[in-house]
Amino acid sequence: MSEITLTLIGKPGCHLCDDAEAVVASVVGTLPELPITVEKLSIEDDKDLFDSYWDQIPVLLINGKVHNYWRIGPERLTTALKELA
Repeated sequence: MSEITLTLIGKPGCHLCDDAEAVVASVVGTLPELPITVEKLSIEDDKDLFDSYWDQIPVLLINGKVHNYWRIGPERLTTALKELA
């Protein structure tokens, strides 16, 4: 089974970003058998991220591909991660 990387792109002070982070943590916590790494990036620290995603945050990438943005649904994320396993 290969490593799964979740990348959460947001910015400080963004309530939707905080909500998305909580959903990601909750879902990852229910799948301890999967090799999942979670990283957080801020559009305030990277001009390219800002230019690409400023109007869509939070954005969740799975292995570098956009999974969803604005609101991250736990059921959809769980299904996507299980399909990668």
